[in-house]
Order: sequence, then C-alpha cells, then structure tokens
Amino acid sequence: MIRLDAVQVGDDLAAWTSAGFESADGSIVVDATAIECTEDDRPPTWRLWADGAHLPSDIDGIATAVAETPREPTSAAHPNRVVEIDHVVLASPDLDRTTEAFERLGVECRRIREIPGSEPAMQQRFFRFGPVILELVGTAEPAGDGPASIWGFAFTVDDIDAAAAHLGAACGAPKVAVQPGRRIATVRTRDLGISLPVAFMTPPPKR
Repeated sequence: MIRLDAVQVGDDLAAWTSAGFESADGSIVVDATAIECTEDDRPPTWRLWADGAHLPSDIDGIATAVAETPREPTSAAHPNRVVEIDHVVLASPDLDRTTEAFERLGVECRRIREIPGSEPAMQQRFFRFGPVILELVGTAEPAGDGPASIWGFAFTVDDIDAAAAHLGAACGAPKVAVQPGRRIATVRTRDLGISLPVAFMTPPPKR
C-alpha cells in the first residue's frame, strides 16, 4: 500500500498558520500527512511511504521522495477545525498517461466522473494513497504533454461553521457541496499568501 506521507509546498509557513493550521517542528500535520513549507518557488512535491516497495523519483512529473517509516496519525483538530485531508487535487493534461503511471505503482483508478456541462469535456478520476483520496482532473482527451501537478487540497473539518468563522473574511460562506450530504467552504488563499487552492468540507454522511 502506498500512503501520502507529506506534501511540500513553496509557501511561507506563516501563510498556513494564518489560515488556522497549527505547526510543530516547522511542518503542519493533518491526520497522517504533513504539509511542509519550503519557502521557495519550486512546484509542489510529495513524499510517499510504500511498505518497502520501490518508488520512482518522479511520478508523471511530480517529484517524489520516499518515507522510511509510516507516519503515526493524530486525531487532534487544528484551530481552524481541520481533522484530516479529504482529498488532494491533481491536474494533468493527459489523464490516461497519469492513470497509467499510478497503475504501474499498483494504484488503481476507482471511479471516473464526467464533469457536467464542461467544454471541452472534463473528467475526474479517483485514486487512493492510503486514507487520502487523489482526485485527478483534466480534459477527457489529451491536451498536451506537460507534467501532472499537485493542484490543491480539500480538508475535512469537524465544524464547518466554526471553521469559516475562525478565518472570517479569508473564507467564503459554507454552501452545499457536489457530494451528497456535505457542505463546502472555499478559503481565499490568495489573500493569505497560500499558493494552492484550499477548501473545507464536512465529513461524508454516515452509511
């Protein structure tokens, strides 16, 4: 099993703490995944744990490091009420190519969703790195030969109204999400100096 150990982003740590994330030892830990701020201009990269399996240093253009041991999860909520990563959004100009790169690692596509009304036609494809969902987004037909990239985060919060209130003007009002039974609020990341889109979501409804 491959797990998402960390995502490195080229932001200042202060930008993320201003969004209500609590840092320890220079990184932010959400459940069993760290967000590490490199404070430079490099594109986002990640570190994966693969239970001893070999991982390439590049997965379809995303620079990849290997964690030596699995990270122990934490259940503590951040001041912004974030408790886990719901999903990480990836973008690719060639969904089939990126899908094949994941499949070579033994990570299968679990679902494909056509995005209604999109022009050109867009798809979402869903994978898992441990408990974290990867949502791969792009045009249904290849649109270039550029690399895949880490595009943004959706975090699960235990109280979305409290989360929005904590950020004040830096967070949009919670609204009904595309996912049935859930609500979502968009963080105004540009106002905070965060380079990637961020959303807060309520937990999935219990089955």
